[in-house]
Amino acid sequence: MNIALCGMMGVGKTSVGIEVARMLNRQWYDTDMIITDRYGKISDLFEYYGEEHFRRLETQVTNELCAMDNLVISTGGGLVLRLENSVALRNKGVIVFLRARAETLMERVTANESRPLLRENMEERIRELVKKRYPIYEGTADVIVDTDGKSVKEVAEELVAKVKAYR
Repeated sequence: MNIALCGMMGVGKTSVGIEVARMLNRQWYDTDMIITDRYGKISDLFEYYGEEHFRRLETQVTNELCAMDNLVISTGGGLVLRLENSVALRNKGVIVFLRARAETLMERVTANESRPLLRENMEERIRELVKKRYPIYEGTADVIVDTDGKSVKEVAEELVAKVKAYR
């Protein structure tokens, strides 16, 4: 059974994923890192090929990871917005939505070239994405863990406990 972490950029999917994998002695993968290693910077992929191309690469990587078992997978912020990705992840395990208030996300994220969807009007864009994506994340997730005011270790411990209870 895989554990897939979804949520907005800046919520801690990478840090929490690494900690959960360490706690459970599992391999950890980050879909954005795999794509970057193979194809280059995400911002370049968006600029030169468009978001749809990037989303197809996410689906390809998701399917590759779902062919394996007992992984912790940190997903890109938009990955589970594609139904085929969330179905693949659910069929191989549990999906965990890491949730944070928009204000928390703004504190954690700086607009830089690695965040192509936040290049302009960061605060407005984060609020827009939260409004659009949170209902999808909540409907997709098997487990929800709030991250506001918690350390990576606290979030990871709560996540592991909730996933064990879910099974």
